[in-house]
Amino acid sequence: MQAVEILEQLVAFPSVVGQANGAIVEWIRAYLARFNLDVIILPGPEGDRSNLFATIGPKNVPGYVLSGHMDVVPANEPKWSSDPFELRAQADRLYGRGTSDMKGFLAAALAALPELASRQLSRPLHFAFSYDEEAGCRGVPHLIKRLPELCVKPEGAIIGEPSNMRAICAHKGKAAARVEIRGHSGHSSRPDQGLNAIHAMTEVLAEAVASAERLAHGPFDPAFDPPYSSLQVGTVKGGQAVNIIPDLCVAEFEARAVAGITPAALLAPIRERAESCRSQGLQVTWELMSEYPALSLASDAPLAQLLRELTRLEPLAAVSYGTEAGLYQEAGIDAIICGPGDISRAHRPDEFIRRDELIACQSMIEALGARLST
Repeated sequence: MQAVEILEQLVAFPSVVGQANGAIVEWIRAYLARFNLDVIILPGPEGDRSNLFATIGPKNVPGYVLSGHMDVVPANEPKWSSDPFELRAQADRLYGRGTSDMKGFLAAALAALPELASRQLSRPLHFAFSYDEEAGCRGVPHLIKRLPELCVKPEGAIIGEPSNMRAICAHKGKAAARVEIRGHSGHSSRPDQGLNAIHAMTEVLAEAVASAERLAHGPFDPAFDPPYSSLQVGTVKGGQAVNIIPDLCVAEFEARAVAGITPAALLAPIRERAESCRSQGLQVTWELMSEYPALSLASDAPLAQLLRELTRLEPLAAVSYGTEAGLYQEAGIDAIICGPGDISRAHRPDEFIRRDELIACQSMIEALGARLST
């Protein structure tokens, strides 16, 4: 099958983050099985979604991981010009949810299999496809934990997030948390008889704003834009009506950290301020929703040099968005980002990828296979 045909099949699966993904996993498993690959399905603790791992070539020598996620963000935006889960071709563009982020990479990797299978690889290529990346890289840690029993430690991992086929050596880490404050409701005319959860949350929100302002003063890493760690309040929900004392307020916070800083540590002042509300008789719940570390690969690392040669492009120093790459690096495996498509097209209506981008990615993977067969 050609990459476009495979992409058409993958886009047709509404594998939205946080939902069961058995259908797309089974389709990929069956496709890989045609080439006699040893495919391993790795169910996650949620019970209804899985990671997938497969190897072409010997498992007992170091090779490379082709890493991608099978989930996509929801496609509820009203401005789609066509069904987001039906691939639509228009000139050189292929429209559909996940075309750039990142089923295009999966399609290119799978389309390269006939060429890879025709060679005798002396070093392996591993296909590592994960779930729930869009929820803060929740699926891939379970896969990475199993790697020692699946193969010899890889030399490197290529994470195929959309990068215009230009390798990226670094990205920020991220942590997200939810704070829930519960008070007591009552009539707004008697605030003395209730506990206003929204009023209490304003103290937490003020701490978040102050923390964000402090982070803007450094430490700095000029590779990033902005060159410092950041923090924001993402959502706030609470209250029932203007004349009812709100007994519940929930807020979500996100921090993005430059390399060398633990993302969750940036949220510590917010958690401390939230938990101090207990002294007022309020109930406080803190939930760390997700966390992944920053990626920082030296520009002269062997993996960076490999991608420089495969793409014939100088790697980009850094981006501010995050990927699964930092988790591979944390596990002791060098990682780099390189994939088809453009991140600016992701998470919006009429997401698309170009045919030539698919071809370029497939060619890169086939060229890597040629190197591993010498």
